[in-house]
Amino acid sequence: MKFVFLMDPLETVVYEKDTTFVLMKEAAHCGHHVYYLPKSGLHLSTEGLSFDLTEVKPTDDPSSPFEILSSITLKDTEIDVVFIRTDPPFDYGYLMHTWILDRCSPNVRVVNSPTGIRTVNEKVWATQFKNLVPPTLVSSSKVHINAFLETHQKIVVKPTDGFGGKDIHILELGGANVEEIVASMTKDGVESIISQAFVAESADGDKRILLLDGEPLGAVLRVHSKDDFRNNFFAGGTAEACDITPRDLEIIDVLKPHLKALGLFFVGIDIMGDYLIEVNVTSPTCLQEMNTFYEKQLEKDVIASLT
Repeated sequence: MKFVFLMDPLETVVYEKDTTFVLMKEAAHCGHHVYYLPKSGLHLSTEGLSFDLTEVKPTDDPSSPFEILSSITLKDTEIDVVFIRTDPPFDYGYLMHTWILDRCSPNVRVVNSPTGIRTVNEKVWATQFKNLVPPTLVSSSKVHINAFLETHQKIVVKPTDGFGGKDIHILELGGANVEEIVASMTKDGVESIISQAFVAESADGDKRILLLDGEPLGAVLRVHSKDDFRNNFFAGGTAEACDITPRDLEIIDVLKPHLKALGLFFVGIDIMGDYLIEVNVTSPTCLQEMNTFYEKQLEKDVIASLT
């Protein structure tokens, strides 16, 4: 089989942490052809869809993770699986890639479905599940945001399209710089942001659970550093082992039919305490951390499920 990975440049791969890398390595280990697809390598015309690819062989050398084998252009009808693994932001270029990949042959498995990715904003989509998420407001209005803050006393604000813990702030009623932060984040009332009631359990970390076809694959707790409240690894957080609780399973059971209907096969969900915070459908991570804690190779399950 031919596995294609639409991803950020190969030189950005972090050998000991990157989920995309271990997926590629496992596909190659199983005897499949593995191809790197850069963002500039997708081409759609009236004649069909083609990809400018580099065939690679993942190595065991952290200083040189890939052996470059060859360059080739293939039609969509000549490949079997496409993984969309580019990092957000979900900008116009990302959106265009999903439109192009919508045109893939029905025989090509695209993980995740481009239509599903467009449907599920990772921070907004979960608000439909009122019993799963903390009180949440999506708005650009400082009046509404201030009223929300007055109701909940302490809130977290973040961009609708951010990732890696960027531009996340805690606001407290009567606190300093509230007006300035809201004005800056909303661009003076032009762009909507996410406001959520502060979850006290965030001090204990947030849990990333990976789902494979709606079923839990593994979990890891991300814990913030002593000088930062953000648990994300990009913000300096560290990983710890954790269990999947009955409440986690309740959340998963609610999400499962929706994710499957949208073609969202490989998904990460973030949970704080009893609350669902985000649903990551673009390029969910933490597979290597889970492997380390539980002495597993979870990438084997992912690749096997596609062959």
